[in-house]
Amino acid sequence: MLDRWVRLWFGFRDPVDRGTYFRHGVGLMALKYGIDALIIWRFAGRVWTPLNYLSPLLSTRTELLRDAQWLIPLLVAIALPFLWIGVSMSMRRAADAGVTPWIALLFFVPAMNFVLMGWLSLLPSKSTVEWPVEPPPPVVDDRLKSAMLGVAASLGITLLTVGVGVYLRRSYSTGLFLGVPFTIGYISSYIYNHGHERPAGQSLMLALASVSISAGALILFALEGSICTLMALPIALAIAFPGAVLGRIVARRGVHAAMGGGMALVVPVFVGVEPRPAPPVHEVVTVVEIAAPPDVVWRHVVSFPDLAPPTERLFRAGVAAPLRARIDGRGVGAIRYCDFTTGSFVEPITAWEENQLLAFDITAQAPPMTELSPYGEIHPPHLDGYFRATHGEFRLTPLPGGRTRLEGRTDYVVDMFPQVYWTVPARAIVTAIHARVLHHIQTLAEELQ
Repeated sequence: MLDRWVRLWFGFRDPVDRGTYFRHGVGLMALKYGIDALIIWRFAGRVWTPLNYLSPLLSTRTELLRDAQWLIPLLVAIALPFLWIGVSMSMRRAADAGVTPWIALLFFVPAMNFVLMGWLSLLPSKSTVEWPVEPPPPVVDDRLKSAMLGVAASLGITLLTVGVGVYLRRSYSTGLFLGVPFTIGYISSYIYNHGHERPAGQSLMLALASVSISAGALILFALEGSICTLMALPIALAIAFPGAVLGRIVARRGVHAAMGGGMALVVPVFVGVEPRPAPPVHEVVTVVEIAAPPDVVWRHVVSFPDLAPPTERLFRAGVAAPLRARIDGRGVGAIRYCDFTTGSFVEPITAWEENQLLAFDITAQAPPMTELSPYGEIHPPHLDGYFRATHGEFRLTPLPGGRTRLEGRTDYVVDMFPQVYWTVPARAIVTAIHARVLHHIQTLAEELQ
């Protein structure tokens, strides 16, 4: 009986009719729900409902497990064999129903997997393949089997590493941005070539497809938003390339599967212990010349009324846009608030030299952007302090002819690897905010002349 279950759940040969597929699918879903519910109730003290289980959003789990987030990597690890069982059975059910087995790729898509299972449970058997008892012919092309296993392994590594690095250690580190795509390229290519040498072009295409599917899974599971995932994708695709080359070489040399495949676990372990260095501080300086004296400009530096709705493409894409500035008090110690479309920045005044210098620290800030997601508004971890402004200044210098040179300065940090890459869009965002605020101050001051 055990041997039959192993062949049915993990194999690629025996056909699966719709009755068997439905019974085992429902049974395995119930088993996984029971395991998840028991673990969450025992270690988090929360009730895990069937609706929670059916939700495709990882944010549902993180909210429920906010006091025991160490459980997330464990639940991901538990899900991997069930994921592979679902893919294996769906491929053979599709072949039995006369449908292309490639449709089993939909099993990797949250919510769509349930639609796929329901549809396959209704299709009658149409395959013309004869199924002798011994030796059973392969239902699925070995290339497809290897490709599917490579994609499944890539997804497992991605979800496990993101769970450990981002949701457990709260770190967007070297291991996450470099190690994960390299490992995806390696493991997908290694599995694809293990025991059967495949063309190099196919191996590389599989690696790139695995990275893209994993990136899509982060969006579909609401782990990340579309904007930052797409920004990180070029790096991931480039780094997956050498990983795929290495994976193919290791597989061709016949390295033992336990050792060759086990190399994929290095990155999740490394991310779990990787040190987190302090990020460097960057500065953006923007200057405008205003046809008004410093005392007039100063009034609009300290506080200013509502700006017009943003029309710039950057802000319309979801980046936080400044709306107004207000101040509570006067002089050093006063609190200035700069309201953005995503919330308010809290700015205690540290230097007040009237008509010359206004300086402030930034002790609290709103999210830097609103992420795009198919589920509406989400709040991935990178919106909380990984890109943050720390200090700001306005410097006023009198010029001949009753004019004023207004200089805006902002210090900020980007706590995401690689800083060189993420600093480019960060600098563009800060510069756009400067331009919007300084030109608004310029318009207000010059209108009084």
